Amino acid sequence: MEVVIVADARSGGDLVAEAVASLIDRRPDALLGVATGSTPAPVYEALAARARSGRVDTKALRIAQLDEYVGLPPEHPESYRAVIRREVLEPLGLDDDAFLGPDGMAADLSEACSAYDRALAAAGGVDLQLLGIGTDGHIGFNEPCSSLASRTRIKTLTRRTRRDNARFFDDDEERVPRHVITQGVGTILEARHLVLFATGEGKAEAVAAAVEGPVSAACPASALQLHPHATIVVDEAAASALTRADYFRQAYAAKPDWQGL
Repeated sequence: MEVVIVADARSGGDLVAEAVASLIDRRPDALLGVATGSTPAPVYEALAARARSGRVDTKALRIAQLDEYVGLPPEHPESYRAVIRREVLEPLGLDDDAFLGPDGMAADLSEACSAYDRALAAAGGVDLQLLGIGTDGHIGFNEPCSSLASRTRIKTLTRRTRRDNARFFDDDEERVPRHVITQGVGTILEARHLVLFATGEGKAEAVAAAVEGPVSAACPASALQLHPHATIVVDEAAASALTRADYFRQAYAAKPDWQGL
């Protein structure tokens, strides 16, 4: 696991976008796993700016969804399919043919979950999965005590997560769906490169638990310690609870440029 501490969200977004652009240069039809929420917005903005300027050609890029609310139709503005279309696909000049995601409106939700795992495998697997982290250490919607071997499945959101997400629903917690489809921790760990991006002091304790704490289902993000290529990009505020922050800064400063992320 590599920890990279950046000055702020904008510089972190630019760094991660450059890693994605480098991946696309190597593999134009890469499958990029995307997360939603406010944290990854600087990544998508920086990547879109590169696409507009011609610095990266995204026309063959494919996009895979991390999770989806159950019961929100795709046209609902806060369904994650709509968010990804708005914040990722359209700015990168991609259409729905480039998109893979689970069906949160399926009559048979369990089969929809299994079908999504099969679709990811058939697509060759995720090349780079962008992740956020919840204040309780969740990744995707794998709440604390999720199995670290879990596959894509239905989960019930905690009160804390619904409260955190209420800002997208006019601050009305009761409007936040109670259930989601999420890639499981085991599914997430199959991506070739995991990049967790976190900003703000509110994420500091969760980041510290994920990076420096024990590997435990109590903090699902700690499973990234088991991955052969996991990168944690955090701003100074999100890094504020790390006891080894000085070492992480020294290690990154000494890293050869050719290694990239």
